[in-house]
Amino acid sequence: MAKPSSHSTLYRLIEAGQLAHRALVVPVRERGLEPGDDAILFALGRAGMSELQLCEELGLPLEHMEPRIQRLLERELVRRQAVGPELLPGLALTERGIRIRNVLAEHWAELEEALLGDLKKKQRKRLSELLERFTALLRL
Repeated sequence: MAKPSSHSTLYRLIEAGQLAHRALVVPVRERGLEPGDDAILFALGRAGMSELQLCEELGLPLEHMEPRIQRLLERELVRRQAVGPELLPGLALTERGIRIRNVLAEHWAELEEALLGDLKKKQRKRLSELLERFTALLRL
C-alpha cells in the first residue's frame, strides 16, 4: 500500500477541492450568506418549489433547512408563494435573490473556466465522469 504523499493524485485532488471550495465560499460570505445558502438559491431557480421538494433536492431534512429558509426570508432573498399545478405552499426567489444567484453563478462559471479552460470538451466530460465515479465510490 502506498503511503500518503503530498505528490499523490489523491492528495492533490483533496487540496484542489478544498481550494476550489474556499474560492466559491468567498463571494457567498461577501453577500452576508452562509455556505449552503447558495445551494438553496440555485435550487429554487426562477420557478420556485415547495419546501419538501427543496429538502429532497438538497438531501437535507426540513429541521436543518428551516433556519436557513428563515434567514433567506428575513434577508428578502426568497418569498413564500404557491407553487406547482396544485398550488402548494412553497418558496421562490425575490428579484434580489435572483440577482445574487446570478452573480454567484457567474463567479462559479468564471472559476470553472479558469480551472478547466485548457481542457477540450471531451476532456472536461471525462474528468466530470471520473469525479462523479469517485464521489459515488466514496459515498458507499
